[in-house]
Amino acid sequence: MNEEHKYTIEKHPWEPFAPTNARILFLGSFPPPRKRWTMEFYYPNRQNDFWKIMGHILFDDPAYFILKEEKIFNLPLIKNIMAEKGIALYDTALEVKRLKGNASDNFLQIITASDIEGLLKKMPHCHTIAVTGEKAATTLLTPYGATPPAIGAKTAITIADRKTEVWRMPSTSRAYPLPLKEKAAYYRKILEAI
Repeated sequence: MNEEHKYTIEKHPWEPFAPTNARILFLGSFPPPRKRWTMEFYYPNRQNDFWKIMGHILFDDPAYFILKEEKIFNLPLIKNIMAEKGIALYDTALEVKRLKGNASDNFLQIITASDIEGLLKKMPHCHTIAVTGEKAATTLLTPYGATPPAIGAKTAITIADRKTEVWRMPSTSRAYPLPLKEKAAYYRKILEAI
């Protein structure tokens, strides 16, 4: 069998979370395999630091979005707070192949990129994108002829007929070797900027 054809193509399982009042769009690469989910929403793996970072920044409590008894994320609370704060969430890949069957971006082949331009058109106040890792940064910026900036830095592109700042954040994966508080400092900087 041809090596290229032995992997299943996965389609993104969720619609974008796109409040009309959104001022910032966080873009990851693609959700982890279903067995890693604790909810059907963005950053569903309990081992991922994204919701701990948001809890730390917004409420000075990394466990704010976790239902402590069940040890799962509080999805209704997450959606309410993200909508209230004008924070949108999506991923840069619509269809992928997992070359090693795991969540690693290093072995994620993007078949079809997401329509980020179309998404931004639904969010007229959004002029800031934060990409949460190298794969997301490369996938978003390459079609615009832009190079991903250093972690914590930004670049500007025109997308959906508007000037948009694209910030590159450190990956929220536990595999990325940076303590939670140091990761949170990068994310705090961008949230304070908007």
